[in-house]
Amino acid sequence: MATVALYGAAGKMGTRIVENLRSATEYGLLPVEAGASGLARLRERGLRSWAADDAARVADIVVLAVPDVAIGQVASAIVPMLKPGVLLVCLDPAAPYAGQLPMREDVSYFVAHPCHPPIVNDETSPLARRDFFGGVAKQHIVCALLQGPEEAYAQGEALCRQMFAPVMRAHHVTVEQMAILEPALSETVVLTCMTVMREALDEAIARGVPPEAARDFCLGHMNVNLGILFGFLDAQVSDGAKMAVERARERIFRPDWRRVFEQECVLAEVRAITGAIQSSVKGKDVP
Repeated sequence: MATVALYGAAGKMGTRIVENLRSATEYGLLPVEAGASGLARLRERGLRSWAADDAARVADIVVLAVPDVAIGQVASAIVPMLKPGVLLVCLDPAAPYAGQLPMREDVSYFVAHPCHPPIVNDETSPLARRDFFGGVAKQHIVCALLQGPEEAYAQGEALCRQMFAPVMRAHHVTVEQMAILEPALSETVVLTCMTVMREALDEAIARGVPPEAARDFCLGHMNVNLGILFGFLDAQVSDGAKMAVERARERIFRPDWRRVFEQECVLAEVRAITGAIQSSVKGKDVP
């Protein structure tokens, strides 16, 4: 049985991971939390928090389910205490890609992130169909080994399949590729475009369209457009729609918008995520 120290066990991601790991016979769970509210949430679920230093010294695997801005601080505190051969797992590529993990050659660094349940799926139960994060509905994950032997990758993927269960595909990527996926693809581009879509819906409502009609029309067209653009339907958008898209590009997008995928832009974004607001965690409780 591998002993897993989970830092941030009462947070949003940590809470979901705890439920999947505490029932897995191949892992022994050491929850780690700090602050009165986090400790109270653990007690409500029948768990006690381990001291951060004690958990670091005995763990076979360490999982950092803490905010991006705290990963460098937490890792710097606990990595020197880890046993040789320990696997340290981060759940987002930002801090590892920004170089915020301390140097230690005898510790393996693994990064994983959930893809979340896909919009197009085969879920049949109402609960799974309303699961947007994963844990009830099936999802894919992406995994990367930043440093360590190849067997460390297999160990990390097996753990993450349990943490994010039920999992379909586990994609083996590099940390740089994962940083392209997030933040560049999923946040810088996709979330920004979806935020504009939501603002456009609000604008249509503000101009007099009944809210339910606007929402139904928008979501329905999003669905059929997704089917066409992502290859789920053997169809094409109309010629008129194609012309509308080309005209709109000039008004909505900068001609050089693809620069957000260039390495210097991706690195600048992850540094902003992990460093520009680093001061916001000073004075707060972190594991």
